[in-house]
Amino acid sequence: MTTITADLLARYDRPGPRYTSYPTAAEFHEGVGAEAYAERLAAAARHPERPLGLYVHLPFCENRCHYCGCNVVITSRREVARQYLDVLKTEILDVATRLGERRTVRQMHWGGGTPTYLEPAQICELGAALRASFALEHDAEIAVEVDPRVTTAAHLVALRTVGFNRLSLGVQDFTPAVQVAMGRIQSFEATAALVADARRLGFESINVDLIYGLPNQKTATFQHTLEQVLAIRPERVAVYGYAHMPWLKVHQRRIDEAALPTPPERLALVAATAQAFQGAGYLAVGMDHFALPEDDMGRAHEAGTLWRNFMGYTVRHAPDSIGFGMSAISDVEGAYVQNHHKLGRYQEAVRGQLLPAARGYVLSEDDKIRRHVITALMCNGRLDLPAIEDRLGIDFLSYFASAWEALAALEADGLVVRSESALELTDLGAPFVRNAAMAFDAYLEHRLSGGKARFSRTV
Repeated sequence: MTTITADLLARYDRPGPRYTSYPTAAEFHEGVGAEAYAERLAAAARHPERPLGLYVHLPFCENRCHYCGCNVVITSRREVARQYLDVLKTEILDVATRLGERRTVRQMHWGGGTPTYLEPAQICELGAALRASFALEHDAEIAVEVDPRVTTAAHLVALRTVGFNRLSLGVQDFTPAVQVAMGRIQSFEATAALVADARRLGFESINVDLIYGLPNQKTATFQHTLEQVLAIRPERVAVYGYAHMPWLKVHQRRIDEAALPTPPERLALVAATAQAFQGAGYLAVGMDHFALPEDDMGRAHEAGTLWRNFMGYTVRHAPDSIGFGMSAISDVEGAYVQNHHKLGRYQEAVRGQLLPAARGYVLSEDDKIRRHVITALMCNGRLDLPAIEDRLGIDFLSYFASAWEALAALEADGLVVRSESALELTDLGAPFVRNAAMAFDAYLEHRLSGGKARFSRTV
């Protein structure tokens, strides 16, 4: 990584969206709910030839990690998951019926929480319910998040029975002092054994999630974690920055802020990560991801076909995606719709034969244009201006005149290069891709103007 100065870090390391969507969830409102969702599903049904993406939210965990930013339900009462599964199957059938003949799935992802909180038989039961309503393409991307601490060989067999071909393992950091501080104790040996089992069962791609910026994290000890992950040699690695926002996530108050790395220390962790994985032959992909060149993600990155949605980076992009479960977000026919965040309200709506949509957002034409540009930049690190003009029917430099002017400061600092035909991030600018994308965000100034930041820091 080209050296980033303290001055550069001070000016650009600020709160900003991760752009899993544009506009971001901060713009969602209750004016878009069940009625709007029903209308969008009906519109989606008129295009049976178009494939779908599916996301299933399984929120349960037995214990909450201190750093967690997910919408989870902490319980040891297994009957709660049993009840949720029954409601989830009802929602799946209702939405599938509304979609008519549009049932082909190109991408499916189960997230949480901990999906393997479910018993193996329950995993098969949920998989059967989904397959009864939807048809997975033969080369569909079918991924699931698992916690190695609770995932057994029987869970892996059940997941393969359902058809999962990609496994994402939470690791974060193997350093004991860090694990104690974040409330998550997990050995390297157990993690490596789970990966070995998964490969024997035929999982095509293994992803490992790491987090930098955790309490007690030091560059030297994190480098040891990186070496351990490289010993496993997963096909993909995601390395996220810890977002410390105790005003939004009360449980994060358990973390000693004095133990958190300083911004320069966080940057050193980022540099060590890039050096380790790129030095081992991985490609830097999109934002905070690395992939082996022979993996589908690596090939998609090289071909410029990588895309990004609420499920993260995808190599099998579908025009619409449907979210099932509490807090799940659907992106369908030009609208985002999110289910109720609270377990009780979600289950009450579904049991009352209602779509459990609580809030959402309908995109304008300007939103759609900006979404395409921001997503392309977040995926590829560059914008091909003539290609965008042909696709969107705009004069890029006229339409984005103010954004183009704002990018002049980033260019002066060596983060981007602008020309009549392209915008490209430099090696120095790669860690600041979110800052470049923020220039195209029409809502950002308003969202950052008051109160506590709703977004994590960009580095």
